[in-house]
Amino acid sequence: MTTHISPYHAPDFIPDALARGKHRAIIGGRWEETGVIQMQMLLAEGLRPKHTLLDIGCGPLRTGCRAVPYLNPGNYWGTDLSRDLILKGYAEELTEGDRARLPRDHLIGDADFALPGVPRDFDYILCFAVFTHLPMNHLRRALLRIATHVTRFDKLIFTVFLAPDAQASLGPVRQPDGVVTHDIRPPYHLLAEDVHHLAAQAGLAVEIRPNRLPRGQVLCVAQRR
Repeated sequence: MTTHISPYHAPDFIPDALARGKHRAIIGGRWEETGVIQMQMLLAEGLRPKHTLLDIGCGPLRTGCRAVPYLNPGNYWGTDLSRDLILKGYAEELTEGDRARLPRDHLIGDADFALPGVPRDFDYILCFAVFTHLPMNHLRRALLRIATHVTRFDKLIFTVFLAPDAQASLGPVRQPDGVVTHDIRPPYHLLAEDVHHLAAQAGLAVEIRPNRLPRGQVLCVAQRR
């Protein structure tokens, strides 16, 4: 039986969900609640209309449908494993006026954090609920690629699941919101020490905030050292 690092990497998973009109459900449900929290989180971190935002793993624009009308036209960029999933959100979740504020070439398919066609200057970078579904080395790759490609950013905001200690990390961990996470299958958890180490490898300092986000995710805010 073929296994995949996450359900999203199974060849038929996204096409099947799109064919059934499940673009919202495919990213875990709780669309309204999570989208509002994501936007509130960005605003609390200082996002303002003048700022530029790169939304890595943007999916069908759960954040984008709120950020695009808030930001000045052209200031939102999104990448995802599936550009078809992004474009479904573009068609279904944005108003005609919002679509006019977001050039389609700002929406990019990117399966390995190569950031093709992405500018090198942003104020904010968001990776919400991306690394919760990927093995740890994907976080390493993403942080290194971001730090190399984006020459200036003020804040890189991402989320992870944490295990309380090394021994506990070997087994399943029940997160505060009830989700059970694992070390070698999705959804994945890390140690706080892992997050700091991987960030340091990319020349970044990361602050792990105490507040918990939907499904028990932990907010991490990284900046260049």
